[in-house]
Amino acid sequence: MKFIKHILIVFILLATSITTAQVKFEAKVSKKKLGVNERLRIDFEMNKDGDNFVPPSFTDFDVVDGPITSVSNSWFNGKRSYKKTYSYFLSPKKRGRFTIKQALIEIEGETYKTIPITINVVAAVARPNGPPSADDIASGKLHLVAEVSKANPYLNEAITVVYKLYVSPEIGVSNNWREKDIPRYNDFWGQNIEIKGLSIQNAKFKGEDYRYVVLRKTVLYPQKSGNLKIEPLVLDVNVEVPSGRRDIFGNPLMTLVPKTVTAGSRTISVKALPEEGKPSDFTGAVGRFDFKVTTTKTALDATESLEAKIAVSGRGNLNLFELPKLTTPTSLEVYEPEHKENVRTNLNGMQGDISDTYTIVPQFKGKYPIPSVSFSYFDIKTETYKRITSKEIIIDVLNGPTANTAKTSNSINTKQAITPNTNTFAFIKTAANWTPISQQPFFKSSSFWILLLVPFLIIPVAIFIRRRRDKRAGDISGNRIRKADRLAKKYLGEAKKALGQKEAFYMALEKALHNYLKAKLNIETSDFSKDKIKTLLEQKKVDEAVFTEFISILKNCELARYTPITQVTMQNDYDKAAKTISLIDKQIR
Repeated sequence: MKFIKHILIVFILLATSITTAQVKFEAKVSKKKLGVNERLRIDFEMNKDGDNFVPPSFTDFDVVDGPITSVSNSWFNGKRSYKKTYSYFLSPKKRGRFTIKQALIEIEGETYKTIPITINVVAAVARPNGPPSADDIASGKLHLVAEVSKANPYLNEAITVVYKLYVSPEIGVSNNWREKDIPRYNDFWGQNIEIKGLSIQNAKFKGEDYRYVVLRKTVLYPQKSGNLKIEPLVLDVNVEVPSGRRDIFGNPLMTLVPKTVTAGSRTISVKALPEEGKPSDFTGAVGRFDFKVTTTKTALDATESLEAKIAVSGRGNLNLFELPKLTTPTSLEVYEPEHKENVRTNLNGMQGDISDTYTIVPQFKGKYPIPSVSFSYFDIKTETYKRITSKEIIIDVLNGPTANTAKTSNSINTKQAITPNTNTFAFIKTAANWTPISQQPFFKSSSFWILLLVPFLIIPVAIFIRRRRDKRAGDISGNRIRKADRLAKKYLGEAKKALGQKEAFYMALEKALHNYLKAKLNIETSDFSKDKIKTLLEQKKVDEAVFTEFISILKNCELARYTPITQVTMQNDYDKAAKTISLIDKQIR
């Protein structure tokens, strides 16, 4: 009997030890000795699912990534195998020996602890083998580049700046990126080239395969010589980086990493135009041009009109120089010219034509020469100055009065004879023609009765106006509606002025919406986020449909600046914004 009792005790102890051995919770590290520039991976593994996992403090390390949770669940020969792991990537703060303390977890009501692990951190190694963080991967696979067509142009020579965002195939970029800071082109005349949609293209970048999109195209004309700085474009981008884990369907899971990327500033070394050979009438034209002076007719009668046109066409800085002036004889009456521009701007710069059209009216019969006109420009290709001179044009006035002075066909200035007048001061009146003013008494006059009756007429009008104003003041609902409409017009005024100019309109519309929220909700610009706006408007008892529409308009402002937008769409977005601001102002409490 005693023997059987001992056997039962041994059996119970063995069963207890087997049950206890079934639960495992342990810490594993990738290495126990590493350089200060390397990274350490630590995994906390368990063979049964647990709750309330508490990691150690990692006091002597920076947590680069984690916790990353992975689960392995499989069956083999009818036996279930389960493993759950919490993984961390750590970067040591300094050299030395450090202890990673215990981690805790609850499994089936019992608390389990890992064994502390000592890590020896030594000097930096030549080839660190630590796994890169998601932030490091995003930094190495995303590049914003400003490509400049020419870094050493002449003064007023066109250059182009194309901003490209290069993205490695290993990562992705979400659509809600935005421009944090746009470049400023001090000392340049610049014009942006509209981009209709963002098309993805493939290219090599630093010898590797990349995709890229063109975000901006700008044509610049430097306005002074020397080293000119182009400020950088800065973007806020959400980058999707593979996490190394997969979902239940085997698709890779991505980690979203916010990144700020910049194209960096660029310095343009602008050459001054050469002084040697510069014409005296040079006004700053740089490019390749044609020059013409034409008239609508060369024979007409006096007092009839004709038009003389000075025109420059070609490619260059057409908007940045003055046309030469037309010189005519004094017997031809000349009016101020009408200036016209037909200029298009693309990546090759400005091209088209500009002209000044003069209206000329001859006063006397005769032949009048319009002297030749010269136009000078600097030719970029040959790097020399060139001059184009028009031919002299003779205006033949067939019929009309003859000028009372001798003139020759070669004379430019025509002078008329002056006939003396002996009665020079005949226009001064020497005899007065005064008439007496009738004296009518004011009492009982028309003015007297009008002034007497006007106060009695004003009193009922004032009473009527006062009652209308009190009634309007008592109309709380109506006043709220009118106040909301005025507020919407106030904040959306700048956006309305920019209708038709896509980029300017959506920037003004977004600014108007932000300023309205700052005024109504008393929040700072740094607090702006869609979740924050939603929470505040919910607290102010604004209908869900209204604040959803407001957030939708904000999203449109972010996306519409980079996609083709019509005038009708801009008007619809403006009307939606005005209506939504009005509704919020009526509902907000």
